[in-house]
Amino acid sequence: MFAVAFAFFVVMPGTTLPTPLYPIYREAFGLSELTITVIFAIYAIGVMTVLVVAGGWSDLIGRRPMLFAGIAAAIVGTIILASAQGLWGLLIGRVVVGFSAGVFTGTATVTIVELAPERWRGHAPLLATASNMLGLGSGPLLAGILAEYAPYPLRLSYIVELGLLGLALLCIWAIPETRPREPGVRLHMQKPMIVPEVRPVFIPAAIACFAGFSVLGVFGAAAPALLHEVFGFSNHVAFGGIMFLLFFCSTMGQVLQSKIAPNYRFPLGCIVLALGAAMIGVAIQLESLTLLVAGAIVNGTGHGVVFRAGIQGLTEVTPPYCRAETMSAFFIIAYIAICIPIVGFGASIAPLGLALSGEVFSGLAALLAIVALVLLPREGGMSGEMGRSEEKRG
Repeated sequence: MFAVAFAFFVVMPGTTLPTPLYPIYREAFGLSELTITVIFAIYAIGVMTVLVVAGGWSDLIGRRPMLFAGIAAAIVGTIILASAQGLWGLLIGRVVVGFSAGVFTGTATVTIVELAPERWRGHAPLLATASNMLGLGSGPLLAGILAEYAPYPLRLSYIVELGLLGLALLCIWAIPETRPREPGVRLHMQKPMIVPEVRPVFIPAAIACFAGFSVLGVFGAAAPALLHEVFGFSNHVAFGGIMFLLFFCSTMGQVLQSKIAPNYRFPLGCIVLALGAAMIGVAIQLESLTLLVAGAIVNGTGHGVVFRAGIQGLTEVTPPYCRAETMSAFFIIAYIAICIPIVGFGASIAPLGLALSGEVFSGLAALLAIVALVLLPREGGMSGEMGRSEEKRG
C-alpha cells in the first residue's frame, strides 16, 4: 500500500514541474501567455485519453502492468520535456506525461485501497488522494527551488524527477497483484462506467470538485504571471510555493473533513471553496499578496474537503468490477475542470488584461461553488449517502 502511494507521489509531480519554469520558457521560446495556458492544459488531454480508452484495463489485465505502463510514460514524457527545444517539444512532452497521470489517477487509487490491511481500510482513500495532491504540489516547489538556486533551470528538475521515477519502478515491482489477469480477456476500449447505484454520490461529487479543480488549473498555468505582473514577484520559489500551498491545504482539507459531520461535509466544502475564490479575486483587485495567500489556503482547504469526500463515497458504493472505470469517470470531470477554464482564462488576457481576467475568473469560480451548493440537495442525498457510508464503516 505505501509503496504504491510513494509511486503515486513520485509520478504526479511530472504534471506540475513546469509551472515555475513558464516565465523562463516564455523568454526562451518567445511564447505568449495564451500559449503558456495551452501548454499547461494540454496534459489533461493525455489524462482523459487514457481514462476513456484504458480506464478499465486494470480490471482486466491487472493493476501492476498498468502501473508499470504509467511509469514508463512518465519517464518518456520527462525526457522529452528535459530536451525540448521549442513549443512542440513542450506540447508533446506534456501530453505523454498526461498519459502517465491518467493511468495513475484511476489505477493507483484503486490499488492502494485494495492493498490496505483491514485496520487501514477506512484511511486508504485519504492516503491515495493525499499522495496525489502532495505529489502535484511538490513538483512546482522542487522546480522553483532548483530554478532559483541551481544551474540548468530547464533541465535539472526533470533529471531529479527521472531518478525518483526509477525508485517508483522498484516500488511497483515489489507489490503483489490485487486483480490477476482473467484468462482469455481481450483488451478493448472501455468507456468510464457510472452504474445507477453510484449516481447519487457521483453527480454531486463531480459538480463540487469541478469548482475546486478549475482554480487549481488557473494557478498551475498563470500563478507566475500573476505574481510577477500584479504583485511584483519574480522569484521562482514563490511561483512554485503558491502552488504547493494550494495542494498542501487541499491535503489538510482531506484530513480535516473526517472531523466534520458527514451531513455537512459537502455543503461546508462548497462554502469554503466559494469564500476562497472570492478572496483570491479581491486580492488581485487590491494587489494584496497577504490576501492572495489567505485565499489560496481557504480555497485549497475547501477543495480537499469535497475531493476526499467524493473519493471516499465512490469507493464505498461502487461495485469492485467497475471500480476503476468509475474512478476514471470521476477524474475525467476533474481534468476537464483543469484544462477548459484555464484556456478560456488565457484567451481573455488579451482583451481584458491579466488582472481583470483573474478577477472575473475568481468570481465565476465562486459562483460555480455556490451553484454546486444549491444543487447538492436536489441531487438525491449526497450527504445522506456519505453518512450511511460512514455508519457502515464504523
